[in-house]
Amino acid sequence: MTPPPTPTPPARAPATPRHFLDFADLSADEARETLHFAAIRKKQGRITPRLLRGRFLLMLMARPSTRTRVSFAAAMAQGGGTSATLDFAASQISRGESPADAARAISAMCDAVVIRADDHAHAAEFAQNAQCPVINGLTRRSHPCQVLADLQTFIELRGDIQGKKIAWIGDANNVFFSWAQAAEMLDFELALACPPQFKNPDAPDSVHMFDAPRDAVKNAELVMTDVWTSMGDEDDKDEKNRRAKIFRPYRVDSKLMAQAAKRAIFMHCLPAHRGEEVTAKVLDGRQSAVWTQAENRMHSQRALLEFLLPRLEFPW
Repeated sequence: MTPPPTPTPPARAPATPRHFLDFADLSADEARETLHFAAIRKKQGRITPRLLRGRFLLMLMARPSTRTRVSFAAAMAQGGGTSATLDFAASQISRGESPADAARAISAMCDAVVIRADDHAHAAEFAQNAQCPVINGLTRRSHPCQVLADLQTFIELRGDIQGKKIAWIGDANNVFFSWAQAAEMLDFELALACPPQFKNPDAPDSVHMFDAPRDAVKNAELVMTDVWTSMGDEDDKDEKNRRAKIFRPYRVDSKLMAQAAKRAIFMHCLPAHRGEEVTAKVLDGRQSAVWTQAENRMHSQRALLEFLLPRLEFPW
């Protein structure tokens, strides 16, 4: 009697998990592949392969979240997985447990963890001690998931980003830093117009610096901005008022958008303060891509999860 065939073992995760704490944690080829499959997932809609079936994602949040929390939960659900959210304030971390100890306990119960932390070093310490992939859901240093969705949006609306000029107006914050990493990796020009005292010291030398916003946006196919006061700093009213005075010349309005390329689009990672860093006319205008950009968080993060979780390489 012929014995039954030996079943093929399931694909195993790598012994050392892949993390996504900075955009540079992907290679250029991996970033392009992830963006390619993000576009496929968007076209497929809800009728998609359930490659995340049986997977569990924990979102560990030290800061408020709307788009990050909802988009990751939706991405897991569409892929057949499940998710839960744990706020730092409701966890033992708030009572002094170290990120390393929390990671050892939590990661043994999860397939992936999204962490939103004030200090990037805390997220890095968590990842170093985790048994599963850890994804940066925002730190003061970087916001790579946002830029993954931003890139998907640009490619969807304007094609390949290689060789294009992208302009960032305003505070050179964590989102800008991730854009700077992406620019070096994917070979496009990134121009920055920012008050001198707010330029990012970690930005690579390849970033083109401008004093005047009109010079930065000249020939740019994408104009971006963000709030003038980052999340977590809004309670300091004096600092908020000081920043408002300094950044007022960096507001994105219709006149500034007219200086960009003819087909330029506008993006903002949201939430926006209408009338401050951007006018309502631009935010709601024909050049605005902010709502497509927000939706694409779900699609790009699903592709990222499918890359990080099941196998060493893409499973499609």
